[in-house]
Amino acid sequence: MSFTIEDHKASNRVRVIKFKEADLDRLIFPFKKHSILSLEYKPFSRFSLAKSLDEVFENKLSETLIKILNDRNTGTVIVEPEIKNKKFDKDFLVKLSTGLAYLVGNPNFDSMTDKYYARFHVKHQDSSDSYLRKAYTNLDLHTDGTYVNEKTDWLIMTKMEEQNVSGGESVILHLDDWEHLDDLSNDPVGQQNFTWGSPKSKNVDYKVEHPVFTKDKNGKPTISYIDQFPEPKNMEQGLYLQKLSDALEESKNKISFPLPVGSTIFSNNYFWLHGRKAFKEHTGLSRELLRIRGTFFN
Repeated sequence: MSFTIEDHKASNRVRVIKFKEADLDRLIFPFKKHSILSLEYKPFSRFSLAKSLDEVFENKLSETLIKILNDRNTGTVIVEPEIKNKKFDKDFLVKLSTGLAYLVGNPNFDSMTDKYYARFHVKHQDSSDSYLRKAYTNLDLHTDGTYVNEKTDWLIMTKMEEQNVSGGESVILHLDDWEHLDDLSNDPVGQQNFTWGSPKSKNVDYKVEHPVFTKDKNGKPTISYIDQFPEPKNMEQGLYLQKLSDALEESKNKISFPLPVGSTIFSNNYFWLHGRKAFKEHTGLSRELLRIRGTFFN
């Protein structure tokens, strides 16, 4: 096993897995077998690619990822590949992210892009209908998949590229470290069904209903929440959501850090929330991200 594992300097709940350039070199040949188009059109090719990734690391990578992501005490991995060499281009990063995803489960269909993954830019100017691309506004803490019928067990975010960037640090919060968890997860309003919709850019033409808080198999709270998408039915629900939003954003236990280009945040979506700080204004600002979200294998 040639990858290294260590605690992130910001939190011992977050594991950092580092891949050396020499090991990534061993992936170039098996990755070339699969074009981006074949990965998009032939789902079985993604399993083949993932197996090639696992074999480079003596079939230990899949075991490690599954163990960390399912451990309530950890649940987040940051994968940092050594990719300073230009031979590791964006296509390589798409394939690496695909391999990581298919070592733990099946990605959901992403309606925003009609693929199993989404790629999108954050730029200086924006006319979108979602906070996702608003560079100079905080992307508040949230979980993914709140507005779709599919389960969303985990989430991958890979930083593909960035230019003229200052600020925009990643922000994450473990549910068990949140000061207001007991108060707000036990509030009966948080256990009511809320209606969740989405803006047009998400390409989802239905709405779903579910509570903000539920329990896992061990009776611990899990959360499904994003500030832009709930549609409160009454004053009680509206005021509860405001209280929840304020309590999350004011938490002193949020973790903030820059994510290196080429790196991936891989998180359990039930007890980790994620967001992003605002960028400092620059007319040439550009960041490209890749997102995959899905369910664990049974």
